[in-house]
Amino acid sequence: MKHQSLRVFFLAFLVCTSVLLQGCGEDVPVVKVDFSKRESVKVPVPEPAITYAYLPQYSHEVSYARHNPLIQYLTKETGLPMRQVFPDTFAEHVRMVQSGEIDISFSNPVVYVQLAQMGSTAFARIKEPDGRPTFRGQIIVHAQNKAIQTLKDVIGKRWMAVDPHSAGGYLYALGYFLDHGIHAHDFSEIAFAPGPGGKQEKAALAVYAGKCDVASVREGALDTVKDKINLQDIRVLAVTPEYPGWVYSARRGMDKEIVSKIAEAMFKLSMDNPTEAAILTNARTSGIIPATDSDYDAVRTLIQKVEADKITSTFPSIPLLPAQRVTHAK
Repeated sequence: MKHQSLRVFFLAFLVCTSVLLQGCGEDVPVVKVDFSKRESVKVPVPEPAITYAYLPQYSHEVSYARHNPLIQYLTKETGLPMRQVFPDTFAEHVRMVQSGEIDISFSNPVVYVQLAQMGSTAFARIKEPDGRPTFRGQIIVHAQNKAIQTLKDVIGKRWMAVDPHSAGGYLYALGYFLDHGIHAHDFSEIAFAPGPGGKQEKAALAVYAGKCDVASVREGALDTVKDKINLQDIRVLAVTPEYPGWVYSARRGMDKEIVSKIAEAMFKLSMDNPTEAAILTNARTSGIIPATDSDYDAVRTLIQKVEADKITSTFPSIPLLPAQRVTHAK
């Protein structure tokens, strides 16, 4: 038995050796590598262009789909190269404007107030699809949640908001609660939609899945989840007052002639022109109109009201700094 095992091992050794020697035979060409000749690999650098960013309240796919046709139009109409960039979070959006990585910012009014403090200037704002130059927030619950029938019923419940810098998805709702005697600390928890982008969708899906009792979203945001859930399972508990619409602003130091050229192209867009109407509809607006910084004083007043509330103001400042997150009110 022992001799038989040795014989098998010896035969296997001969087979393997012959295969290996075959690979080193004279028939196999030798490849010579000349290390004296080297070529460095260059990382592709985007062509210089005016950068345009949509505050990432939705996923990057939604952001691109909604705004790319508008950017293509602006590029053609102005002759200026433009490129859309995609910050992952509201805080990153603000940082990129401050560092000059975003030239044209399309943001909500709360973020704009913050950008204005950094030198950005409002030059245009949108009209809602129904023609209103204003918009509002919605406070939503699951339709089957019998425990929440009135606004007061949210006391002691879990609230998911979109982002600390969100207008319709947080601050407008917070101001609305204050107007009805409900303070931030009356909730058992205030959490913000996790992860980058898609925050409006996440807030709506969270209330649908029962991960929170109440959520706040921008009016119109429920359309983005209509293919994922039955909207009849969502009940709008309340809507907030209206505030000026989303705003286009130019970063500090941007060439005013370039801004003026872009603004004029935006204002020319008309729902009466089928091609332009498609661009506007795709971007969820019915038109773009001029804007000035003072249009957003109502939002500044709202921020002051929230900060002045002796109970809610125990929360971190509004808008919150990027590192701040409130997960438990108590």
